[in-house]
Amino acid sequence: MSKAITVKVATPKVIKALEARLVKLEKDYTSQEALEAKYQKAIEAWRKEISKWAVANFSKAENIRINYRNWNNTLNIDFDIIAKEGSFLAEPQKDFEVIRQHSYDEMKEEIRNALSILRMTDEPTVNTSTMNQIAKYL
Repeated sequence: MSKAITVKVATPKVIKALEARLVKLEKDYTSQEALEAKYQKAIEAWRKEISKWAVANFSKAENIRINYRNWNNTLNIDFDIIAKEGSFLAEPQKDFEVIRQHSYDEMKEEIRNALSILRMTDEPTVNTSTMNQIAKYL
């Protein structure tokens, strides 16, 4: 049987942490467009490099599939190259989290509401139930 945990954190510490989280949330949201552009640029560069690698290693190709589309005059050549990871350039990964507008608005409003309530309280500490409600933002 689990035992209940009693947590008492100083209200000013919680307020300071929520304020810092709100600043970080706003910074993350406003910078995601630039980060996405940088990521897309890295993906395009990777595609060019991996294409050069694939053409250079075409002699190792297996399962070659060719398809010609008359309606748009497109020749599609698809093939597999058996290669160990590390023998070709790794695909860039996103190093940021995409925050959708509705999620951003919701989180921002909830943090602001929590800050408003905590600033009005005379309690020196924040109780467990309140901490449970705001812990997802800290």
